[in-house]
Amino acid sequence: MPSAVAATPSPGQRFQISDLCAVLETYLDPKDVADVYRAYLFGAEAHEGQIRVSGEPYIYHPIEVARILAGMHLDAKSITAAILHDVIEDTPTVKERIAEEFGEDIAALVDGVSKITRIEFQSQEEAQAENFRKMLLAMASDIRVILIKLADRLHNMRTISALNPDRRRAIARETIDIYAPIANRLGVRQWAMELGDLAFAAMHPMRHRIIAEAVRKRLGNRKAIVEKIRTAILNQLEREGLPAEVVGREKTLYSIYAKMEQKHLSFDQVYDIYGFRVVVDKADNCYRALGMIHNLYKPIPGRFKDYIAIPKANGYQSLHTVVFGPFGVSIEVQIRTSEMNRVAEAGVASHWLYKSGDTAADPMQQRALQWLKDLLETQQKAGNPSEFLEHLKVDLFPDEVYVFTPNGEIKKLPREATVIDFAYDVHTDVGNRCIGAKVNHQLVPLRTTLRNGDHVEIITAEWSHPNPAWLTYVVTSKARAHIRSFLKNQKLNESAKLGGRLLEQALKDLGTDPSQLTEKSRQSLLKSLKLLNWDQLLGEIGLGNRLAAVVARQLVPEAPKVETGEEHRFFGLFKRRPARDKAPTLAIRGTEGVVVTYARCCRPIPGDPILGFLSAGRGIVVHTEDCPNVAKFRKHPEQWIDVQWEKDIQTVFPVSIRVEVKNQRGVLAAIAAAIAEQGANIDTVTFDDRDGQYTTMDFTLEARGRGHLAQIMRRIRAIESVVRINRKKG
Repeated sequence: MPSAVAATPSPGQRFQISDLCAVLETYLDPKDVADVYRAYLFGAEAHEGQIRVSGEPYIYHPIEVARILAGMHLDAKSITAAILHDVIEDTPTVKERIAEEFGEDIAALVDGVSKITRIEFQSQEEAQAENFRKMLLAMASDIRVILIKLADRLHNMRTISALNPDRRRAIARETIDIYAPIANRLGVRQWAMELGDLAFAAMHPMRHRIIAEAVRKRLGNRKAIVEKIRTAILNQLEREGLPAEVVGREKTLYSIYAKMEQKHLSFDQVYDIYGFRVVVDKADNCYRALGMIHNLYKPIPGRFKDYIAIPKANGYQSLHTVVFGPFGVSIEVQIRTSEMNRVAEAGVASHWLYKSGDTAADPMQQRALQWLKDLLETQQKAGNPSEFLEHLKVDLFPDEVYVFTPNGEIKKLPREATVIDFAYDVHTDVGNRCIGAKVNHQLVPLRTTLRNGDHVEIITAEWSHPNPAWLTYVVTSKARAHIRSFLKNQKLNESAKLGGRLLEQALKDLGTDPSQLTEKSRQSLLKSLKLLNWDQLLGEIGLGNRLAAVVARQLVPEAPKVETGEEHRFFGLFKRRPARDKAPTLAIRGTEGVVVTYARCCRPIPGDPILGFLSAGRGIVVHTEDCPNVAKFRKHPEQWIDVQWEKDIQTVFPVSIRVEVKNQRGVLAAIAAAIAEQGANIDTVTFDDRDGQYTTMDFTLEARGRGHLAQIMRRIRAIESVVRINRKKG
């Protein structure tokens, strides 16, 4: 099979249609080659007069795209669609005309490629997300669409020097983030490697030149070492009677740079790793060859991977091992069969049966299509373009990281796994009780992302428990499931406690002593409500699914009606309640957990007059009495309850302030320092530059109460550049 990446013509030399036909004649029927030539004539007429930025006639681009696909031995319809892939997008030609001339299949392929980019959006992020959504839809209907698009991007990257630097960098970033990983995910390794190198050169030309020069200088000595090791491996296999092909593998410039970046290695450390590929006739001999190589060179523990028994998602199969070689160098060896090698080089394209077009029985195609369907399902559930792109990028980089426990045990985790993921992988109790960690003997935050080879030690405490914020940065399903389970149980426990307090207050409102309730009356109520136990009833009250006053009346139906009435409670919503002492109030401590939340609209803090609103499924939501949103709930006075702050609360609460300042250097630093002086933290800060002279800053702070907030605001007001400051509500 010809190489997937043919040599790029030298300047002034162009790949002509006659050259393309000569390549196609080596594997296609004459009729198919004639159809491709007819498509060329059609495309040349459609693109007549169009010039690329590089200055050459536009038709040379489709020819080069078709040439790249021909290097993969793709079918005639793919080659024809490649010739025509820009006709719908860049010329007046419509899909129906292509269908009339070349058939529905080719028209669908051309239309699929065109739809990926032919759309305008308000933001670059939105456009990128929508483009890839369309790409996935087109790929799911015919995998050849993405092969044509990848070949199109590959040729564009080969000629990217004609664009201005900003445009070059933008296209290169998109290539390295999305297109190269898609090529790799589909197993088209040759394209993925070249796309990575070309994007690296466009994004970081200076770094590319430095690494290329360093590689060139080392090449002479390296060749001698590579040949010596290659000969030693080949002789070892021949002595054992195992015929094989052994070749040295050169690292690409981008792979060298990426490894230096990811593992914080110097060029010498990366370039001293030598790579070899051993190709044998059948899978059994792969394992025989592995044993022979391990007899020749000592294997490095933990550096062996069996992708034959468990292939990668893209169908890639091979044995990988790293051994201690001569001259103090490390040697990476990949062992595979000829068929595995073909798949490794061309991936899904190697399985395209261009004569029959039958992909139903092809496991490689089926895996690719299943991946696409999974991605489309993710896209449908994603809340916004940014979330979808994040899911896509995570899925395109499924690499694993290997980290060590303090005892030397190796843990395998997905890429981007954090300390929390590691803790739950060790044991559920370790995850639930972790409060910190040491990575490579250095204290790090729990959200720290782990890298290959890290030594991780988890620090635990009996009093610690999972935080809902952990769900924002864990990546393993195990960690996510255990955190959610703990929080759910915690919510049930806290809601039962809150429900007990609310029911006790409601019973006192009816003039009943809660301690005098009989077990018979409780069981009778549970039976009528079809609930299993008393805690379940209290939990429903605490979560706001049942009203405490109604449950109290069901428990004590003979109690006289107390004239504290809902009309009084309703009146209290819209003016300062004068009779708070007529009915007991619920004390808010600030430590109730997930069943008592504080409204974001008004951000109540200790010292504020407050109201509690029972929200189904959430428990009590606390608002300030003057909150603008209180009026929205006037139709539901029965859901409001009297609440007040407990004395001597030490917990901190988020509160928003708005500061208007003159545009002067250092004003933000001065405000931040003033806040810190008063013992408060800044959670968030946003800016709104009004007219060039004044800026509005919105801060979310952590304050202990109204007195603490007043101290902070007085200190900020004393800053010369501050024009106005007020607490922000609504």
